[in-house]
Amino acid sequence: MSESLGSAVPLSTTEPRPAAAQRVLPLRHPGRWIASAIVLVVVAQIVHGLATNPFFQWDRFQYWFLRPTILDGLVITLEATLYSAVLGLLGGILLALARLSKSPVLRAVSWVYIWLFRSVPLIVVLLFLYNFSALYKTLSLGVPFGPAFLTFDESRLATDMVVAVVGLSLNEAAYAAEVVRGGILSVDQGQHEAASALGLPKGYQFTRIVFPQALRSITPNYVNQLIGLIKGTSLVFYVSLLDLFGSVQSMGSTYPGDIVPLLLVATAWYLILTSVVSVVQFYVERYYSRGALRSLPPTPLQKVRTGLRDLRARVRKEAAI
Repeated sequence: MSESLGSAVPLSTTEPRPAAAQRVLPLRHPGRWIASAIVLVVVAQIVHGLATNPFFQWDRFQYWFLRPTILDGLVITLEATLYSAVLGLLGGILLALARLSKSPVLRAVSWVYIWLFRSVPLIVVLLFLYNFSALYKTLSLGVPFGPAFLTFDESRLATDMVVAVVGLSLNEAAYAAEVVRGGILSVDQGQHEAASALGLPKGYQFTRIVFPQALRSITPNYVNQLIGLIKGTSLVFYVSLLDLFGSVQSMGSTYPGDIVPLLLVATAWYLILTSVVSVVQFYVERYYSRGALRSLPPTPLQKVRTGLRDLRARVRKEAAI
């Protein structure tokens, strides 16, 4: 009886394949492949042109890259950038707090300062400070319209480095003020209300609650300003300070045949400096993202490890099929 029933069940030739044998084909994107191929061809042509064009003189580039003159200019660039970044950020914080103050005088003075230094080109500020001794031979501290208690010789104080740092800091503070103010305004109003409800002092509220949260918004914007500051230091050459760009310009005047490799040297060093700043920016942003994101963004090393692990898993899957 079981044999007759078993023989009566027909075998279907259209049965679905086992799940293990089924394979889902991904959606094809021919446009993406074509665009990628075009970009790779263009990049290959650019690299080939850079490598084979004798006009770039890569042997002279290698000669100049680590010359003491270039390295001395690089040190001056780093010093001017460091001092200006710190002073500019501190000044920006003070200006931002003044803009957010309830005092109309502080708000007005801060607004005028930001408006003025964002309107005047940096080169004009530097040249004005460089010739400041023509307007004021001495500087003094004392009672307004009254006797002076301390008097300074402006020509001795205003060295080339001081002029460069002061000019860069004044300009940087105006932009940093808006970055800091935007970061403070980005903090949820409930945080301010909660801190006030706890009876915390205003200074404590700002330093421990508001400002740390504002740094998540301030960091990427201010790093852009910092990168612009690194490149802006090239203007201090016009106030007789031989930074990286000034050293390149000086050597280019002495060796006119090496102008192109010298400019490439300056370009390479600026790329290195901005790349280091970008790496620091990534880790600072990652640090201040704690508590705001469910999971922290992976580091470049973690991305490489994940990519290799996914590649190995894909290869094993393809081999099993």
